[in-house]
Amino acid sequence: MSKPVKIGFVGYGRSARTFHLPFLVNNPNFEVYAFYQRSAPPTGADSAAQGSHCTVDYPKAKHYQDLDKFLADPEIELVSVVTRHDTHAQFAEKALLAGKHVVVEKPFTLSSKDADKVIAASKKTGKIVSCFQSRRYDSDMQTLIKIHASKCLGEITEAEIHYDLDLPFWVKGMTDPHLKPEDGMNFGIGCHSLDQALFLFGRPKSITAFYRTLRGVESAAEDTFTMILQYDNSPLIVHVKTHVRTTMRYPLKYFIRGNDGTFIKFGDDRQEDQIVNENMKPGDPGFGVEPEDMWGELTTRKQYADSQTKKGELWIGKIKSEVSSIGNYYDDVARAIHGEIDLVVKPETSRDGIRLIELARQSAEQGVTIPFEG
Repeated sequence: MSKPVKIGFVGYGRSARTFHLPFLVNNPNFEVYAFYQRSAPPTGADSAAQGSHCTVDYPKAKHYQDLDKFLADPEIELVSVVTRHDTHAQFAEKALLAGKHVVVEKPFTLSSKDADKVIAASKKTGKIVSCFQSRRYDSDMQTLIKIHASKCLGEITEAEIHYDLDLPFWVKGMTDPHLKPEDGMNFGIGCHSLDQALFLFGRPKSITAFYRTLRGVESAAEDTFTMILQYDNSPLIVHVKTHVRTTMRYPLKYFIRGNDGTFIKFGDDRQEDQIVNENMKPGDPGFGVEPEDMWGELTTRKQYADSQTKKGELWIGKIKSEVSSIGNYYDDVARAIHGEIDLVVKPETSRDGIRLIELARQSAEQGVTIPFEG
């Protein structure tokens, strides 16, 4: 086994504590080595609340309040940028130019131009940069990837990729009437759905978008959207959708139609809920496992799994969801750093997702279809 990658974190907020660190602390491929957190350690750290400061939760790790000193530490091999959206590009570029590999929390950047600068810094230094597109490692996405790769659906003609919600508290807090560059649901969870669309189907030829605000405030920042992606020389149409007024036990996730089959899946990946609400940790029994009533249903002309029953010319049945783990994202990064595999979540794909977000706003504001360019 290769030696553990020493990782340093820029930022220590909820995202770092919930979506990153739980998958690294007991991972033999990594050593949580350092943090850059500007705030000073609390007095009486022994009695301070968990989550209040990196020194409370990770007393053996180094703590830096100066970014330049943090980046100058020769032991840090990989920097994970988990800060405000509008700081991702500057921190990522600076870390790359300091000779570090970099993981950037989504969104990758707030503009395609900034994404291009970050990618250029990666190529200049020969260091890896990857956006934390963790939803590619969800149960439902991993299941869909396997089904899609099997060709049992035939040529895909239509795909719906949803990330629907029922007015969560953080959406209610989006009350600013003025639009800032990082505002809108696309820069929140839309970039996950776009990443999945790009990974499965590649660059579209055009995008048509419709934006709405349903959270009960006057705002130019969309909380609900539909994006329609069309492709060259193909009958394929991909719908990428988020709706924040979805009152369902298990919201629709995927509806994929091909010439030889259909896959439909409801419900969201369980990892976040298990960590936040069920006090579970990666590696615990049942972690990342979906209940049977969330499994998707596959109907095909060509049998895919033993769980399908033949009815006439069709094979129909529930497909057991793959076990998910965000930790697999980091394992793939570690293997890429060691030269064992190519980088899985490539920055160019995340960059194209940011470009689609730019074009989607233009389309929604002008009421037109926009070619994918630039």
